[in-house]
Amino acid sequence: MALKIRMQRHGGKGAPVYRLVVCESATRRDGRFVEILGIYNPKPRGKDKEHMLKLDRIELWLKIGAKPSDTARTLISRARKGTPAVVASPTPVAAEAAPTA
Repeated sequence: MALKIRMQRHGGKGAPVYRLVVCESATRRDGRFVEILGIYNPKPRGKDKEHMLKLDRIELWLKIGAKPSDTARTLISRARKGTPAVVASPTPVAAEAAPTA
């Protein structure tokens, strides 16, 4: 059976978190999987990271012959480059006047 690298949706309503998994191509979106390769959080808050992927395991599965979906391919290429998908602009800090003595 053909293997695919694709995403499974988890999380709550309006707060999705996706797992990047290896599974057989005939399984359901959130069905059985062979291995979890990482997570993707499209709405990170605070110190949460947008994606954490096991690139060494992804490389192994690609060499074995697993085919990534379009979205999975995009996430893998972003992780290889090491660039975040969304770059937050720094917020300006108001300068406080020090009291003079």
